[in-house]
Amino acid sequence: MSALRATPAPSRRRLGALRRAPSSRERGYTLLEVIVAFALLAMALTLLLGTLSGAAKQVRWSSDAGRAALYAQSLMDQVGVGQALKPGQRSGDFENGRYRWTLGITPWRDSLPASNQPIDPNAMRLFEVQLAVEWGDGGPSRRLFLRTLRSSTASNEVSL
Repeated sequence: MSALRATPAPSRRRLGALRRAPSSRERGYTLLEVIVAFALLAMALTLLLGTLSGAAKQVRWSSDAGRAALYAQSLMDQVGVGQALKPGQRSGDFENGRYRWTLGITPWRDSLPASNQPIDPNAMRLFEVQLAVEWGDGGPSRRLFLRTLRSSTASNEVSL
């Protein structure tokens, strides 16, 4: 007959090795490491949101400045069209007061000394046209200032 071999029972030493604590590679993160990781993440998000906020403000400013430039160009294109120029000042607004403008027209004064030649009363005269467009909500307002020269005959001058 054959003898059955019994398998030996595991020794205490082997069981202890199986129940041993995991190695340092397998033990996970400490509370301090998690806190440091969250702090770094919070700082990175703060910087990112600050950058995005600054970019949004610049886009808004650019949009407002572009719109002010379009309004200013529109006003400057109308000066002297359909009616002759005459010295004076007028003002108004666009978009229910969001953009305010002031237009001033003054005769051009040449810095060179006047000659002794007689001046023809029907000759073309130069006028300086100054346009200021302001915008801004509450805080310091932004300002766009344009200045140009336009010609007009003295006989065609009418009031603004």
